[in-house]
Amino acid sequence: MTNFGRMGLRPEFVEGVIGFLEYAKTLDPFQRSGMIKCPCNKCQCLNYEKPDAVELHIYRNGFKKEYTVWTSHGEIDNNFDVFQHYVPGESSSNVNSNAQNYRIDDMVQDAFGVHSDFDFANQGEEAPNVECKIFFEQLESASRPLYEGSPHSQLSIAVRLLSIKSDWSVPQGAMDSVIDLIHDLVDPNLEIPDNFYKAKRLVSKLGMSSMRIHCCENGCMLYYKDDIDLESCKFCGKCHYKQTASGKKVPIKAMHYLPLIPRLKRLYASNRSAPHMRWHHEHRRPPGVMCHPSDGEAWKHFDRTYPLFAAEPRNIRLGLCSDGFTPHSVSAAPYSCWPVFVTPYNLPPEMCMTSPYIFLNCVIPGPRNPKVLIDVYLQPLIDELKQLWVQGVETFDVSLKQNFNLRAALMCTINDFPAYGMLSGWMTAGKLACPYCMENTKSFTLKHGRKNSLFDCHRQFLPMDHEFRSMKNAFRKNSVEQGYPPPILTGEQVWERVQNFPKVAKEQPYKFDGYGVAHNWTKQSIFWELPYWKDNLLRHNLDVMHIEKNYFDNLFNTVMDVTGKTKDSVKARMDLPEYCRRKELWLQEKQNNKFFKPKASYSFTRDQKRKICEWVEQLKMPAGHASNLGKCVDMEHGKLHCMKSHDCHVFMETLLPVAFSGLPDRIWKPMTEISLFFKDLCSNTLREDNLVQMDQNIPVITNKLEKILPPGFFDVMEHLPMDVSF
Repeated sequence: MTNFGRMGLRPEFVEGVIGFLEYAKTLDPFQRSGMIKCPCNKCQCLNYEKPDAVELHIYRNGFKKEYTVWTSHGEIDNNFDVFQHYVPGESSSNVNSNAQNYRIDDMVQDAFGVHSDFDFANQGEEAPNVECKIFFEQLESASRPLYEGSPHSQLSIAVRLLSIKSDWSVPQGAMDSVIDLIHDLVDPNLEIPDNFYKAKRLVSKLGMSSMRIHCCENGCMLYYKDDIDLESCKFCGKCHYKQTASGKKVPIKAMHYLPLIPRLKRLYASNRSAPHMRWHHEHRRPPGVMCHPSDGEAWKHFDRTYPLFAAEPRNIRLGLCSDGFTPHSVSAAPYSCWPVFVTPYNLPPEMCMTSPYIFLNCVIPGPRNPKVLIDVYLQPLIDELKQLWVQGVETFDVSLKQNFNLRAALMCTINDFPAYGMLSGWMTAGKLACPYCMENTKSFTLKHGRKNSLFDCHRQFLPMDHEFRSMKNAFRKNSVEQGYPPPILTGEQVWERVQNFPKVAKEQPYKFDGYGVAHNWTKQSIFWELPYWKDNLLRHNLDVMHIEKNYFDNLFNTVMDVTGKTKDSVKARMDLPEYCRRKELWLQEKQNNKFFKPKASYSFTRDQKRKICEWVEQLKMPAGHASNLGKCVDMEHGKLHCMKSHDCHVFMETLLPVAFSGLPDRIWKPMTEISLFFKDLCSNTLREDNLVQMDQNIPVITNKLEKILPPGFFDVMEHLPMDVSF
């Protein structure tokens, strides 16, 4: 311990750590597995470690904030939470599965534990409403120990059985056999579920159930509300049911929907989350500082528009995101499944995007991408959101011991670019792909590349007196720019455009007059049914890491001249004489009537590419910062492959300026500037003056790159960072 004293730790702190470890060694987890739940500021009581490792973690990182009462290690807080008293136990012979089971115990403790002595009537506070009171009574009854001193309850066993079945895909018959064996081994008077069905029924009483909603095979409609009894789809005529060999009718396709309202109400049923739901109101940041959605102008504008909603800080602001994934192996048949997630933004930043508070709302079944028909599957969610806005739901806040009318509003969606088009109704493909420029875009189709390009579409964003505007040969030949940026449409203006378009939930989608020429609208998005949607400043947002990854891939593969992926292809060089005066890059003819592509100043030689690959292969990144980039190196072809989004994020913002340092300064500097732009944009804390500067910088950076790279490089992904200035 003398070594730690030399590090500057106070003796009383060292004594406190030793006292904590001695106490933790008396707990059941240590007695069974020799591991302790680490309370350091990094692990946050989520990981189990050996005592020596826990001691080292605490000395390095300190205890997690405000952990003065060791509630995660068995101590009881005087400000008692009805979800924190009961701490179920478990047993396992394997240390790793032991730690995993402890996480399940934490889930039971957070979501299902009840203090049997908690009497609301004696607290001098408001008693829970009837629904909440019944819920607490059911929890208390199901969470009583099986016998005096038992670490298990009927509820904890039921939850463990459900978890085992889900984690290991155990058949229901096998679970029933295991439960029968348990009954034979223990006292028959113990209240253990008789079979898997009763275990599932016990947990379902907690009100966190899911719904199975039948769908049309083609995704045209849901058999929902008034259409629940239809035998066939009212649009395509596909049958609702199919008959099994036993003659039973089963739906051809179904969607799993997890109701949102019960999950929002549970946020106020635990002291672990209820006090934090007011964080956005009680912890105001200084003016001009942004580290949370509540600091943004969109949030403040909504507060000004709906002051009665903003007057209750416990009302919830929500965000929604969706994306497709393939649940089966790569070798399996293609199958696109689309989960939809909803997140409450009231919580502080360190909690907002953690797993417990990202609610899975529904799973849209495959096998195909739903595209514009995604609105069909969102109908139950929209119905709940309308109820939460118009009527609200009675909720009990356990932290303040008060009943209140909970309301909620969907602030925005956050998706990648293709999903943006599916949810907003503006198709993100073709000449009018940009949802901000819309019909005012200056994009064009390359003559030889046959791709849409936004080359030289960004000088209009520069100040009117900027020197780039008057350059005739640096961009498109014989062209100067005197125009203004496209206008920014308000929510009311967008609503005026889409209000006469049909909804895909009510009629089959089709292409409207002028599609692809005057507009790119494919539908009236279902979100317009929300009364407040037109008043949101930011309705649909783009995932910055999706843009960053695509930008990085295009830039890196072009500079490394990766065959098949570079934007500086032969067709791109063929387009150069059509649009630019860069004769040094034009294709040159050989004696045998063949053409070759001259090396560009913005690309590396083979030796330079090899050195970069060797450098990346030898990189040692901090643990958890990125994956092993060395495994992404292809030395034979001089390229990087299989890089995930986060790897591209790290490389773009920190490694790209170093990797490209061999380029001439006039090329290296704008590429470094775009790297720093993304780094600033992804900062944990943004300042308004920095955002103003970024707004002024990004048009200049993009135009500098246009002076260097060919027109084929500038697709819509290189244009989207410009929309930050909107």
